[in-house]
Order: sequence, then C-alpha cells, then structure tokens
Amino acid sequence: METTAQRYTSLKTFYPYYLSEHANLTCRRLHFVGTSLVLVFAGLAIFKQNPYWLFAALFSGYGFAWIGHFFFEHNRPATFKYPLYSFVSDWIMYAQIWAGNVKIR
Repeated sequence: METTAQRYTSLKTFYPYYLSEHANLTCRRLHFVGTSLVLVFAGLAIFKQNPYWLFAALFSGYGFAWIGHFFFEHNRPATFKYPLYSFVSDWIMYAQIWAGNVKIR
C-alpha cells in the first residue's frame, strides 16, 4: 500500500503497486471486461466512422473499473493520482491476464 510520502517516478516501480490495488478477483474481472469493451467500441468507432462510440469506450473502460474499486476492492482508483501510469498499467495487466500471468479465476 502506498504511503503519503511515497511518489512513483517510473512505471517499473508503479506497476507492483498497481497490481496490489487490484487484489480482488472481481475487481480484476471487471477491469478485464471494461478493457475488452474499450477495444470493441474503439473498433466500432473506426468501422462505423462514428466517434460517438468512443464515449461508450470511455464509459465502459472507466465505469467497469470504478465499480470494481468502489464496490469490491474498496479503494480509490489509482487513476485519480497517477492517470498516465494507471492507464498504461491497465493495458499491461490486460495483456498479462491474456498471457495467464495475472489470474482472474
């Protein structure tokens, strides 16, 4: 867990903290679903040439993740304090879930 004096200055040091903030399986599953939907909606935005699908992507990506944090993990999303590191870490975690290195079941 992060201390008030701690400040992350690299993705390498931030990512273990990010994973610790996603210990709850339901939270991780919701992240996975939300991130998957981001890809679907971004693809629809391109395929249909309609940027409104990007709003659905934004809503699903953050919506599912925040539900996971507020109702299952019971913590504040890292996005609020570390938006860039959190965004990149979500995609790393997503890839690691697909690779089997981060468990969701």
